[in-house]
Amino acid sequence: MEKTKKKMGLTTKIFVALIVGAVFGMLLHYVVPSSHIKDAIIVEGFLYVLGQGFIRLMKMLVVPLVFCSIVCGSMSIGDTKKLGTVGVRTLVFYLATTALAITVALSMGNLLDPGVGLDMSAISANAATVQTMEATSVSQTLLNIIPDNPIGSLATGNMLQIIVFALIVGIILAKLGEKTEVVGNFFNQFNDVMMEMTMMVMSLAPIGVFCLISRTFAGIGFSAFLPLAKYMLGVLLALMVQCFFVYLGLLKIFTGLNPVKFIRNFFPVMAFAFSTATSNATIPMSIDTLAKKMGVSKRISSFTIPLGATINMDGTAIMQGVAVVFAAQAFGITLTPMDYVTVIGTATLASIGTAGVPSVGLVTLTMVFNSVGLPVEAIGLIMGIDRILDMARTAVNITGDAVCTTIVAHQNNALDREVFQKS
Repeated sequence: MEKTKKKMGLTTKIFVALIVGAVFGMLLHYVVPSSHIKDAIIVEGFLYVLGQGFIRLMKMLVVPLVFCSIVCGSMSIGDTKKLGTVGVRTLVFYLATTALAITVALSMGNLLDPGVGLDMSAISANAATVQTMEATSVSQTLLNIIPDNPIGSLATGNMLQIIVFALIVGIILAKLGEKTEVVGNFFNQFNDVMMEMTMMVMSLAPIGVFCLISRTFAGIGFSAFLPLAKYMLGVLLALMVQCFFVYLGLLKIFTGLNPVKFIRNFFPVMAFAFSTATSNATIPMSIDTLAKKMGVSKRISSFTIPLGATINMDGTAIMQGVAVVFAAQAFGITLTPMDYVTVIGTATLASIGTAGVPSVGLVTLTMVFNSVGLPVEAIGLIMGIDRILDMARTAVNITGDAVCTTIVAHQNNALDREVFQKS
């Protein structure tokens, strides 16, 4: 009885907080009239401070936890050949699913025609606040992975560079063995400290989720969605195809695990990702859930999950694919098949090194638009409703990370199927 209570406790609380927060936010938007108490004290005071405070606590964990867990993971794998195999398989999976995600999005966009017949006067463009991002060459993208100042990378939270440096440290510690036993023990013990801190912070998750969701829905009513309903529908349908058909299909093919049970076990992390809209904040919870409910060894997940939160942006790629079709149709621009190929390539490259933080997809979208000559001003059309879509695509992003991790763990005999069946 006690075991069941412990298993369901936090999961149930996060789910309830998600639902109650959405209802509370809608009540604030439609029932409570605008006033100083509602706007300044409740929405931008109480809800904002507690919600953002929780996000900051989660972000506080990310850099030290990722660094220590990757050092420990690569140190425990030891064999550099095996580590290289894990890395290559993970990268291939992430890049392939990203390219596939954009293809799904472009297909869905052309099927629904979200920009056809759009009344441009009904939507207020906010192009002035659109940040632009220039395309980076492949060679520069590869060079940006290597840290020229590891301490600076740790300080700024550059995840790809942190991962590379941590991998090198872990491999060297494994190679030197007993000579560096004290240093190895330090990282193992500090990793335990960070995992315990994660559990402490996660106990506050229901409060954080409630405040984040409430503030979002308090600021966005249904009326904001209506002019862009077809665009939203296109993004959401493409996200569902990617999550429930592509990911779960790959999971079934490569591992034979029950996809429904997988989603049920992983749903609390998806709900948490939806409410926070940041992949990085879910890293600790993803690693812990995969270990306790899926039977995935932490020596695999401590490498693949942080890497996925950095380069696996399938949900973001889907938004960008549908947005390209939407903008082209809204402004009467015809895209050629070669333009679509360019979009697939540019969006896949844009996902590498993209920070796992809210709404970063809008910034990288400028790069994708520039690649095929679409007006960047079009992004102003979708900024108002992007928060909701950002939440949905983050949930899809981290689900893709989890599926990849489970597949790679299965291929490296690091998946305990009994744990998955019993959970």
